[in-house]
Amino acid sequence: MGQPVREYLLTLCVTAAVTYLLTGPVRKFAIAAGAMPEIRARDVHREPTPRLGGIAMFGGLCAGLLVASHLTNLKSVFENSNEPRALLSGAALIWILGVLDDKWGVDALVKLGGQMIAAGVMVLQGLTILWIPIPGVGTVSLTPMQGTLLTVALVVITINAVNFVDGLDGLASGMVCIAAAAFFMYAYRMWFGYGIEAAAPATLFSVVLMGMCLGFLPHNMHPARIFMGDSGSMLIGLVMAAGAVSVTGQVDPDLLNVKAGGLREATHAMVPVYIPLLLPLTVIAVPVADLVLAIVRRTWQGQSPFAADRGHLHHRLLEIGHSHSRAVLIMYFWSALIAFGAVAYSVNNASMWIVLGIVLLSAVGLVLLLLPRFTPRTPRWAEWMVPPRYRRVAHATASAAETDDESAVEPEEEREPVPAGINGATAIGDRSRFVDRWKAESHR
Repeated sequence: MGQPVREYLLTLCVTAAVTYLLTGPVRKFAIAAGAMPEIRARDVHREPTPRLGGIAMFGGLCAGLLVASHLTNLKSVFENSNEPRALLSGAALIWILGVLDDKWGVDALVKLGGQMIAAGVMVLQGLTILWIPIPGVGTVSLTPMQGTLLTVALVVITINAVNFVDGLDGLASGMVCIAAAAFFMYAYRMWFGYGIEAAAPATLFSVVLMGMCLGFLPHNMHPARIFMGDSGSMLIGLVMAAGAVSVTGQVDPDLLNVKAGGLREATHAMVPVYIPLLLPLTVIAVPVADLVLAIVRRTWQGQSPFAADRGHLHHRLLEIGHSHSRAVLIMYFWSALIAFGAVAYSVNNASMWIVLGIVLLSAVGLVLLLLPRFTPRTPRWAEWMVPPRYRRVAHATASAAETDDESAVEPEEEREPVPAGINGATAIGDRSRFVDRWKAESHR
């Protein structure tokens, strides 16, 4: 088992290295090509930042698959399955669509149609859901039409869920990397733990996805020097959806029943596969929850579900007082808790320690989430042990200085964005435009 791990590690390193090395030249190309959209009302960055980071990520994807196809243990994935070629075909289509949108903007319906076509191309090449395991019912075989519709729906939902969460520097790539790491652990256990060859493509997809995100993150952490844009967010969303479709609809639960040694053991092992019936894996539950809440919020307010706003989860973290970096880390924490918690529960869901650990970590996460709401009152004798921002004298001085600055500087007139209509901030919407160009130092 050691040799496959080394081959996966090599694939991961090559994918990350190629993505990292390509991102610098891609940034210069994006600046020269003018792929630097104006700052929008919902944006949190202060200066126009180049996009098209998806070009480097696509290069890393191709490099990772190419290296894996020549390795001793991983080349069997390409020989026994057409899923890697299906993934590459769909990824190429969604990547081209994203590049066009980052540079010129693409209509919402055209973008939605492109996502469905990319999913359809993968279905035609065999990457589709054949059956679904339903708790209490068993394995339900799907007709070709049902499998196609469910696969396309999963791909489109996952793409837009990842794109929705791409609102802070390093947020989307970091969360997807965490999700891919947890998914790799689960798929690797199914392949080498139970000897199920059908889980091999999903294991490879998750490793390549981790490499793409890790290679791009150094350039995208706050303050970001380049954004992945729709060419990157739609691409990593499609790769994640491909892994979900592969392990959910290609792995036969009856075979897992035999390999695991009984119905009870198989049911325990398939716990993370039940939840993707409603969501494209529990590992992206946070962005999917953000997607659902945004649609409900906008529909309740009488707006288009795809209209842009500042009501996303990461925006709310900034509003309650978290810094940019701390908001990103909090989102990382919840993504890791949900993802690795689901994997741990699938390994041994009879252990109360796992449940208690998840509950305890959830309580810690809630405390961290609400921390800015509470103003700690440190005793004067203990002020030397805490950071300066928690000291009473420093806090009073900072408040006075802030009041003086607000009284000395006249408030800047807020610019009204052009209504987005049905085009919004998602992967199937366009970006809002402004009548006036924002200054780089304008207030967000």
